[in-house]
Amino acid sequence: MARIPNLKAPAGACDTHMHFYDAARYETAASAAFTPPDASSDDYKALQQRLGLQRVVIVQPSTYGRDNTCQLEMAKAFGDDARLVVVVDENTSDDELESLSAAGARGARFFMLAGAAVPWDILEPVANKVHEHGWHIQLQMNGRDFADRHEQLARLPGTLVVDHVGRFMDPVPLDHPSFKALLHLIETGRCWVKLSAPYESGLNGPPRWDDLDASARTLVDAAPERMLWASNWPHPNHHGKYDEADLLDLLLHWADDDATRNRILVDNPAKLYGF
Repeated sequence: MARIPNLKAPAGACDTHMHFYDAARYETAASAAFTPPDASSDDYKALQQRLGLQRVVIVQPSTYGRDNTCQLEMAKAFGDDARLVVVVDENTSDDELESLSAAGARGARFFMLAGAAVPWDILEPVANKVHEHGWHIQLQMNGRDFADRHEQLARLPGTLVVDHVGRFMDPVPLDHPSFKALLHLIETGRCWVKLSAPYESGLNGPPRWDDLDASARTLVDAAPERMLWASNWPHPNHHGKYDEADLLDLLLHWADDDATRNRILVDNPAKLYGF
């Protein structure tokens, strides 16, 4: 049964990564690897209330490819407490980017796993284009490839946001070349990391995923001012397996004090997404 988290979320707390689905109203993209069950704004508002969250960043899921309509429509239910990360490509016009910005978009998503809607070869041109609009690049990839992709990622202008504690698939030691590559990106001052979806990297859960403690704490120690928290609700391809209270409570283990947790939940997302 879903529970109330032990961590009391501060005012203005933000979930920086979640998705909406509505199979009856929005068509699954041909590129999609799967279609999750429906997840509505009312469902999510109930989760916000249970966890004590106020703000949300709605992320375009791979299910809908390059059609951002579902997320844009759902965002309207949350007013100025919502921002979006959308999928665009090198042909997206400046006028469209301005329209998306007005709707709350602040980043361009690159999901580089099964079901990807955009290819690697447009990452740099898209990054250059959206940087002019003050957006960041949000990246989800196999974290074990960070060493191979390091030079390319380091060339990107502006801010890079990495999903899911790096998504290393299984835990990696701190001296793994790709974990070290991620730390180097963080050291540039332009890379942020979402402390989210531990089930995409950890094996010892739920509820604790303590096999991620070392890597998560190392990331927090490296740049507490650029760490974010997210639920990844409704857990695409893992639907119904996890209690989000457990995911929020991981911050009790990964961040040492309330001040750091408040930065992760409130101050950092407010700065990055412009709340």
